[in-house]
Amino acid sequence: MNLEERMKRYKETVQAELHEERIQETIRKSKTAFLTAERKRVLSYREFLWIQTKIIQKKWWVLQFLLLVTLWILLTSVTDEIYAKKSMGVMASLFVILMIPELWKNRSYECMEIEAASYYSLKQVYAARMLLFGIIDTFLITVFCGTAAAGLHFGVSELVIQFLFPLSITACICFGILCSKYCFSETAAIILCIIWSAVWLFIILNESLYKIVAVPIWFTLLGFAILFLVFAVCRILKSCNKYLEVPLDEIRT
Repeated sequence: MNLEERMKRYKETVQAELHEERIQETIRKSKTAFLTAERKRVLSYREFLWIQTKIIQKKWWVLQFLLLVTLWILLTSVTDEIYAKKSMGVMASLFVILMIPELWKNRSYECMEIEAASYYSLKQVYAARMLLFGIIDTFLITVFCGTAAAGLHFGVSELVIQFLFPLSITACICFGILCSKYCFSETAAIILCIIWSAVWLFIILNESLYKIVAVPIWFTLLGFAILFLVFAVCRILKSCNKYLEVPLDEIRT
């Protein structure tokens, strides 16, 4: 008697008894055991933030640091005030532009659907990325402005007008364009930032126009720019899922 015949006879003689309640109980226990094991493996937000820190390419922070070092060298070597103003305005725009490739790389590489399928939402991914850039960039800018005020004897108002104001406007352009309801590429944001840099150079080179605006007005404009920047960041976190190539409730074939 071969194996197939033995299996056939066995099926005919043996009748399995099915107990629905026991089966459901086994399923419930299996689900509970699985969920308990998965909870132990979930990353804490601190670990998630640390992983995001390792994922971010550090070359952009290095380039931002080298940019500020270059600006420091330019400010110490030039004697003409106009060239100092031009240097700070241009470097401020470049400082923000260097954030674009890293902050929006998931849109460039079309990997947002993968991030949206992870345990942490796309909103948390964006928040972590912007938080890390905010911490590092705030530290770099604070150190630069502090050393420029102390070592190069620049006034606080001058640093605010010549460096922080164009930097804030450039950031507003980047966050406003890349996170609008229309789909703009990183190239479009960079072009607009360059145009703004040219406009700012025209303003500071035009002494009659530059002197019309008083210091309190510059500070007020900076305040409005910061408020808009906060609004743009909040809009990113609120509607980042809308930037997906495919909506969350649809499947593309």
